[in-house]
Parts: sequence; C-alpha cells; structure tokens
Amino acid sequence: MSESQLPSTARLVVGVSGSPGSLTALVRAADEARRRGAELWPVHAWEPPGGELSARRSPAAAYLVPEWERLARERLLDALCDVFGSAGSGLPGQPLVIRGAPGPALVRIADREDDVIVIGAGRRGRLRRALRSSVGRYCLAHADCPVLAVPPSPLQAALEAAHRRNVLRLRLDTGRLEREFDSVPPGD
Repeated sequence: MSESQLPSTARLVVGVSGSPGSLTALVRAADEARRRGAELWPVHAWEPPGGELSARRSPAAAYLVPEWERLARERLLDALCDVFGSAGSGLPGQPLVIRGAPGPALVRIADREDDVIVIGAGRRGRLRRALRSSVGRYCLAHADCPVLAVPPSPLQAALEAAHRRNVLRLRLDTGRLEREFDSVPPGD
C-alpha cells in the first residue's frame, strides 16, 4: 500500500488557552481520543497584544515576537502539565502553538473529515458576547468536521462565586460550598 493510500488517523484538535474551560475541554478531548483510538492535538493560538494590525505598526513588535511565542509555548506546556502531570497524556499527537486567532487556527488545523474540534464552552453574558467573539461559534460556522463544545465544570460556577465574594470581602458560606461540592458526581 503506498503512502497516499494509508488511512488517515482521526485527530481531536482541542483549543487550549489555560482557562478552566479549556482545561475541561482538554480532559474531555483526551478521553475521546482514547475511546476512538485517535491522536490528540492540543493547540494554543496566540495573537500579539493589541492584535496583528497593532503589531505591524510597532517597530518593537519584531523584537518581542520571539518572547510572545515563548510565553505561548509555556502556557500550553503548563496547561498540559496541569491536566496530565509530568507523565504526559500517553496519546499520539502533537501540541501546537500557532500565531493567529483561535477560531480560524483550529478550523485550519482540523482539515480532515474525520477530525473533531473540541472547545470549552464557557459561561458568557450578553456584554462579553458583544465585546468578544466566540471561538465556539466561529468553529461551528466554519469547520468542515464535527465540533464538540464542552460545558464548564459545575464547580467552576461555585469557584467564581467564591472569588466574587472574596473580592467584595463578603463572608464565605462554607456550608453551602460543601453541599455544592458533595452534589457533584465523582470524576468531574
């Protein structure tokens, strides 16, 4: 069988930004990759601060690009270490750091029909939706392969509420938190 006739291996291309939602998506993508016998491709897409247009206008950007790339690589490696530890995922695949907007980068990489894009579908309010584009919506609209949007962990809402109370210096109701944590099924 020639190289061009070899069957292509399915890939799970997962967007990893380091956010809690993306870490949840990474865990789900690894589980799916194991279940399907597929490769895991964690992708961290980055853009220069202020966007590409701003970087083109600034002469300092040419000197800062290697540093931004290094920081992006570190962020991806930290996320992989947070989820899988030092042993790694044990799955075939390749982590990628790509310069560009996350949605188009994920769609560009997942170019095979048996690929799957996995993204974290974080909670968003109307204001955030108006100010920031959604990677998930972009992927759903433009991808030629299936897109798996992973909802946030149920504990994330409790963590965000505790953080808000802490910032506002309000008393934390530890009994309520304990009841919420006890209600979450094991493995989440």
